[in-house]
Amino acid sequence: MTSTVPADAGPVLLAVARGAIHGRLGIAARQSDADFPDPLDGPTRERWLLDDGASFVTLHLDRRLRGCIGTLTAYRPLLDDVRANAVAAASTDPRFPPVGPDEAPHLAIEVSVLSVPEPIQVTSERDAVLALRPRVDGVVLEAAGRRATYLPQVWDQLTDPLDFLRSLRAKAGLPRDHWDDGVRLSRYSVTSFEEEP
Repeated sequence: MTSTVPADAGPVLLAVARGAIHGRLGIAARQSDADFPDPLDGPTRERWLLDDGASFVTLHLDRRLRGCIGTLTAYRPLLDDVRANAVAAASTDPRFPPVGPDEAPHLAIEVSVLSVPEPIQVTSERDAVLALRPRVDGVVLEAAGRRATYLPQVWDQLTDPLDFLRSLRAKAGLPRDHWDDGVRLSRYSVTSFEEEP
């Protein structure tokens, strides 16, 4: 199960992420504070943001990936996790240059809140392929001292479980067909909220 967030958490989480990015880029100083109100202040007081939570923040620009950074294990308040991952997705994703102030207003932001990862008991690649649930499972792969994850949203591009698994191994820096007794898989689910591109 995912961290407990209310069904209407999307606007709050998306505003937190966008506010963190704009603040980092110095944009917030040029806009009204009402654009990104403090979610812990005022009549709504979104106290669930203070519970520990793990999140990923994904950025798209012109429908293309522009950054994605996240946390697999909840160890800090969800509010802090979303803020930190939003800033990291915009500034330190090694696949992309940092987002510039001119790009920030055009980003489409997605915030995914993760459940606690649970081990998948498998002894072979074939077992793993049969155990994976397309479009449901986020997957963490650990092997040979390396680790990588794909959010459930990646199933939209990699619909075949074997292709998904091979690509995940490549992401971890392993050969696409790597399998040995040290391979560990775990799964998680997400509650995801996204802006329209």
